[in-house]
Amino acid sequence: MKILFLGDVMGRAGRAAVVEHLPRLRAEWRLDFVVVNGENASNGMGLKADHAKLLLDAGADCLTLGDHAFDQKDMMQFIETESRIVRPINYAKGAPGRGHRLFTAPGGRKVLVAQVLGQVFMKRPYDDPFSAIEPVLKTFPRGGQAQAVIVDMHCEATSEKMAMGHFCDGRASLVVGTHTHVPTADTQILPGQTAFQSDAGMCGDYDSVIGMDKAEPMRRFITGMTKDRFTPAMGEATLSGVYVETDDRSGVAKRVRMIRVGGRLEQAGP
Repeated sequence: MKILFLGDVMGRAGRAAVVEHLPRLRAEWRLDFVVVNGENASNGMGLKADHAKLLLDAGADCLTLGDHAFDQKDMMQFIETESRIVRPINYAKGAPGRGHRLFTAPGGRKVLVAQVLGQVFMKRPYDDPFSAIEPVLKTFPRGGQAQAVIVDMHCEATSEKMAMGHFCDGRASLVVGTHTHVPTADTQILPGQTAFQSDAGMCGDYDSVIGMDKAEPMRRFITGMTKDRFTPAMGEATLSGVYVETDDRSGVAKRVRMIRVGGRLEQAGP
């Protein structure tokens, strides 16, 4: 199976890049399944229902969220009716939606997508992500009920993301970090044949401070004072993510590549 995971979509520039590039990439790369992290797609904070529809119509099979999952209030209702959106398993007890779903790819193949929030340096004391993901991995074994298993680890610390990669090694097809908006250079296949990258990066304008217009973040760093609200940068965006090829019988990762399309960053494809 050919799978593409795109990192955090950042504001209008990120949405525009997904709409522009993803339909073409699906055809050119013959993609079977696409996951997009959409949690910053609406003005950099959360995901509105209409923006979720836009990303799904552009070719995403599944949208994952994160710690800003419900910053846009209409997502509280929309996630209950749109089964293609996955929020973190350990977001909060009683949160709407689900933290994992089993999807059907072409040919009847099954793809499990799950998301967890990390704990290190995060603003809220989320439940332990390792114990949260364990029963999901046991219920949907790679190569068993699911031909591919994808885990989105949404957190700050690269160490916690790497630990999750090793924790899922041999059980997931892909473990990829999101949230920090900067693509890491550690794309690899772990010993148990699980593809891994600490952070997929963002789909946004990299002439920015992690996707935000530079002026206000720089002012706060330099002076320690706040003047304006953060606003997403509006330049041409780079699609950043991970491409994985898996074996349909076993679910193991056979090939993995960092992806960068458009914008300022050096281009990279399958």
